[in-house]
Amino acid sequence: MTIGLTGGIAAGKSEALAAFERLGAATISSDAVVHELLDSEPLIGRLQERWGEEIAPGGRVDRSKVGEIVFADPEQLRWLEAQIHPLVGERIGGWLASLGDDVSVAVVEVPLLFESEMEPVFDTTVAVVTSDEVRRARAEARGHALVGEREARQLPQEEKAARAEHVVENDGSIEDLERRLSALVAKLEG
Repeated sequence: MTIGLTGGIAAGKSEALAAFERLGAATISSDAVVHELLDSEPLIGRLQERWGEEIAPGGRVDRSKVGEIVFADPEQLRWLEAQIHPLVGERIGGWLASLGDDVSVAVVEVPLLFESEMEPVFDTTVAVVTSDEVRRARAEARGHALVGEREARQLPQEEKAARAEHVVENDGSIEDLERRLSALVAKLEG
């Protein structure tokens, strides 16, 4: 069974993914795949060609510079996504195909699951939600710049919850989150 995991910025998607892994699921984060791809060819070369050598000093992409460019200019964001999304899709598709028969649950964290219309790829979808106050505090604690611009390109958390087949609230401890996800996995496997 494949699960597409999503949620708003700082709702706890990464914590949920880690909890799914502790519960025995195979897991992968599309954000981690993007970071890996950004630190390798062909993306480094494409970014330097478009935005100059200073976008990747020493051969490592400066993600904050990329963020400043793309979150301020929708055309630049569309260009970047056109470079990245096919590579991410290939990588995740290959990962799913490589899983052995012993894997009963595979979870892919995709922040823009519904925005990129990827939900049909998965057997089911899960949205992690939490209060706006908690999300704002978490994002600020991480030093996320341009949170407003980042959030503006995502569906509101409420809409993600409405579109997901399952919603898990992340308003308590990590243990609470893991218990909720464990109950969900049991329900899905039953």
